[in-house]
Amino acid sequence: MTTNGSGQLSFVDNTGGTDWQAVQSSATFTAVAGKGYFINTTSNAIEMDLPAGTLGDEISFVDYAGTFDTNALTIDQNGTEKIMGSTSPLTVSVERAANTLVYTDSTQGWLLKNK
Repeated sequence: MTTNGSGQLSFVDNTGGTDWQAVQSSATFTAVAGKGYFINTTSNAIEMDLPAGTLGDEISFVDYAGTFDTNALTIDQNGTEKIMGSTSPLTVSVERAANTLVYTDSTQGWLLKNK
């Protein structure tokens, strides 16, 4: 909320942000930009496939049950896209890991926003 020079109030639209999804426990799923995922690897390892990226796209994930150290999350890039400059998938095997990937460009691809 701000005021202009005449003291009139104006409001900012703060409806943006991460759209969190229900707990994900299937073996493979395709992530969607702008969404966040609680990932439950209690029963099995999970592969999250990334979409083709556009500058500024973000995807967040959280280790729902603290089991990435037992059953890892594998993040697979989309075709020729990259993750941190590499064409190899990213394996997340740290218990209680939580992070956001942001898409930059075709050279670096998806980068970890929070380390």
